[in-house]
Amino acid sequence: MFVTNEATFYVLRFVLGAAEAGFYPGVILYCTYWFPSYRRARVIAMFMSAIPVAGIFGNPLSGWIMERFHGANGWQGWQWLFLLEGLPAVAVGVATLFYLDNSVRGAKWLTDEEKAVVEGALEKDAAHHTVHGRVLDAFREPRVWLMCLIYFCFVMGQYALTFWMPTFVQSTGIEDNLTIGVLSAVPYVVALVAMNVFGASADKRRERRWHLVIPSLMGAVGFSLAAGWAGSTVLSLIALSFAAAGVLTCAPLFWSLPTAFLGGTAAAAGLAVINSVGNLAGFVSPYMIGALKDATGSASIPMYVLALSLLVGAAAVLTTKKQVVNR
Repeated sequence: MFVTNEATFYVLRFVLGAAEAGFYPGVILYCTYWFPSYRRARVIAMFMSAIPVAGIFGNPLSGWIMERFHGANGWQGWQWLFLLEGLPAVAVGVATLFYLDNSVRGAKWLTDEEKAVVEGALEKDAAHHTVHGRVLDAFREPRVWLMCLIYFCFVMGQYALTFWMPTFVQSTGIEDNLTIGVLSAVPYVVALVAMNVFGASADKRRERRWHLVIPSLMGAVGFSLAAGWAGSTVLSLIALSFAAAGVLTCAPLFWSLPTAFLGGTAAAAGLAVINSVGNLAGFVSPYMIGALKDATGSASIPMYVLALSLLVGAAAVLTTKKQVVNR
């Protein structure tokens, strides 16, 4: 039986964080082995569509599991939630090892002519990269640390939605867990559309900076409006939908920046550094929101802080050179 003390919760969070720390940059790096820069925003947007899809189906499912299974076998609802939603991830992870090919050259489902086309596009794209031969070079690259700042600002908003969306909805007066789960899915539907539209547009126009700045501004406006409309469920959902569309679109569009200039051995290390530093916001954001709510007694102040974080991220994006990232 699970132990339900606070220490167990932190252990579980650490394990989940450690798993994500390796998975996420690994997928981004894997995409660079198959797709040139001018196709990457759409591909990463498709991959990261799993986040809003998980929100669309996961929030109602989570609410149902916690209601339906609470007390079964002596376990609390959240314990069943971890078990029932964790098992499919384990199964898919094992299947992935046997399904995905390591390289274009090793793909059995491509002809030699098709492999040559893909590899030619990747080689042409790689000519624009700053190639680093050593892992330590990634830590000496100033642009890597700029990417860390940008990603940290955007992840602040992303984790706020992930952890606090049900609480935001509940604060409007909704009490039933299943209803909260269903309503919490609405912003993710909007985000699913927005992130794929922006990703396709960024690749078509080969423009990265403003396709990233505009969603971050959308997120800032959405959080600000949510702060002022907390008393209305309908208006809050509209504001949260705007915020979700913005911050979740930032994630796939962001990765088109570092993958446009990082190359060589240090590319993997650089992406890992960016992901690791940026995901520190996954610790800062939920606790900051809780601390500010406790200190001020208001749910609005944290919203404004999240909006400010997105504005800082947008400003940092505009400091990047367009000739480096706009490909």
